[in-house]
Amino acid sequence: MKILRAELLQSAGSVGQFPSGGLPEVAFLGRSNVGKSSLLNALVGRKQLARTSSKPGKTRLIHFFHVLAGGAEIALVDLPGYGWAKVSRKERESWGKLVEGYLGDRPCLQLAILLQDLRRDFSEDESLLLDWLDERGIAWQVVVTKADKLKPLRRAKRLKELALQLERPGKRLLATSAQTRQGIDEIWRVIHQSLAAEG
Repeated sequence: MKILRAELLQSAGSVGQFPSGGLPEVAFLGRSNVGKSSLLNALVGRKQLARTSSKPGKTRLIHFFHVLAGGAEIALVDLPGYGWAKVSRKERESWGKLVEGYLGDRPCLQLAILLQDLRRDFSEDESLLLDWLDERGIAWQVVVTKADKLKPLRRAKRLKELALQLERPGKRLLATSAQTRQGIDEIWRVIHQSLAAEG
């Protein structure tokens, strides 16, 4: 995939700071430290477009990135992680309101990509989130990150285990690695298919 442009469009700490929404948007969400920023950087071929950190909870704003890729002009949206980040309850609740404010009322949102660490089991958080997206008619895709962390046989076994845990017939998991670029082209195919489906 040839990336002609990749730049920060806007960072938002409240609903009122969201950009006007002229571009179709693809949102990336998942547990803290699941690798959202690393995967976004791999998708656009940049090392530091999205800031990465080994410290969970680093992304505290919603970041909108303007991307021109393969003839499509879109916004990739990096949402704050949820789960075990060591932050105050008040701060966690404010993040939740920000994310729900985005997902719940964003007409230009074409696809939500839920990231899941290959080495972790799905939790109730992911199940509830996918149910929430389904209820609102938001298209989604589960992308499994950090595939390079396990050897091939163990990796294949974990993917089968996660597929069973997902309990959503017809939904396929995409295995990816920001380090080896495994699955990057396939994610772009899913994104372009989603944009084409929306017409």
